[in-house]
Amino acid sequence: MRKLKVQQWVTVDNIVAEEDGGLGFVSAEPFSEASDKAFEASIMGFIDSVDTMILGANTYNQTKDYWPHAEEQGEYGEKLNNLTKFVASSTLDDAPWGDFPAATVMRDPIATIRELKQQSGKDLWLWGSLKLMRSLMAAGVVDEVRMLVCPASRGKGTRLFEDRQDLKLVEATAFDDGVALLRYEIKK
Repeated sequence: MRKLKVQQWVTVDNIVAEEDGGLGFVSAEPFSEASDKAFEASIMGFIDSVDTMILGANTYNQTKDYWPHAEEQGEYGEKLNNLTKFVASSTLDDAPWGDFPAATVMRDPIATIRELKQQSGKDLWLWGSLKLMRSLMAAGVVDEVRMLVCPASRGKGTRLFEDRQDLKLVEATAFDDGVALLRYEIKK
């Protein structure tokens, strides 16, 4: 059975978006000249483990004009753009992705994800989409949370977890650029 994996950039104090909604705390560039090669390998390993990307409507709208044209992202961008995509939205009729196959719009993301998890293939990746993540966690369909923890705190902002979550540590990896990857299974 396929798994739904969430990946979020987060500060050490559990902030996923600053008060202005930004991600100014993200200090790592996984694919620059100065990038940590182990971090780059980890990110590439993750994208190779998935074949489907799930996005909320806001994340889709924030990324659809950049990623399909992000040639500077190299192999990572190519792989990301070629993933099968689903966008949760009650208002979109279609979800184009540049010259790549359009995303499928889903009206009932919980039912759709349950169905996708039963199909053969690689795992599913929920990219950003905090509001959608929370509803999927409440429905019990999230299997893993991957936190890319940046060496910064903000004190205020939007928290990743607002309520109780019971998690089981699967991996903790520190990288030379100060980012730590924490992977947790959701206890069910």
